[in-house]
Amino acid sequence: MSGGKYLEKIKAIISKIQRTQLDNIEQAAELMAQAIASGNRVYLFGSGHSVIPVMDVFPRYGSFVGFYPLYDPRLMWHSVIGPGGARELLWIERQEGYEKIFLESYDLRPGDVIIVFSHGGRNAAPIEVAIGAKAKGVKVISVSSHENLKVSRPSHSSGKFLSQIADIAIDNCVPPEDALVEVGQPERVGAGSTVAAVSVAMSLVAGTGAKLAERGQLTPTFVSPNVPGVAADHNDRVYESFTRFFYSRPLKPVKTGRRRKK
Repeated sequence: MSGGKYLEKIKAIISKIQRTQLDNIEQAAELMAQAIASGNRVYLFGSGHSVIPVMDVFPRYGSFVGFYPLYDPRLMWHSVIGPGGARELLWIERQEGYEKIFLESYDLRPGDVIIVFSHGGRNAAPIEVAIGAKAKGVKVISVSSHENLKVSRPSHSSGKFLSQIADIAIDNCVPPEDALVEVGQPERVGAGSTVAAVSVAMSLVAGTGAKLAERGQLTPTFVSPNVPGVAADHNDRVYESFTRFFYSRPLKPVKTGRRRKK
């Protein structure tokens, strides 16, 4: 009944998140609601399997305009080995300097928020996204294993874990090794961090949405077409709203270093 053992372990992890992390989740949801209500963005980033909660937040039934997922195919595996394989992305996400180039493609500004997912919180990719975002005045929320701090050392040259950089650090309450179920060998099976991270992500979506609704500022929301009374073109309008949201920021003036002649 190892499948049942896994469900017991996951239930215990979710219960621990509920017992210990609700204050942090509530604070993070308020920060996110403030950002969206003021026309700013809530970015999401993860690499490797930590891209899964990013993909699950938006676009998604029950989610709403204001979230801005950051994807990099080089940090997501598309096959097991070879180009797009797991070994290749693991090598890239551990290299310092890459994320500085990655972030140049995005217009992060003060007032924005970013959620960075990383179970271990040690690799260069999540740490440098967090550092780069903070340098631009963006508030950082992390979702990672805080137990990992007790059994490992930082691998980034900053000497910090992701949670030590974040403005609000949420513990996914998963043990450092991630796998949960013992099956009579040194290696356990059945990873827990994805279920935990998605659960935290959805609690943040729900909390943020509730706060925006209380203020009468909930943005257009994706909904299942199976819901009675929903217009056939409802989700098309959500996409249109996101497109306007995507292009709504005024362009920053370009500094040429030249003075205009009088």
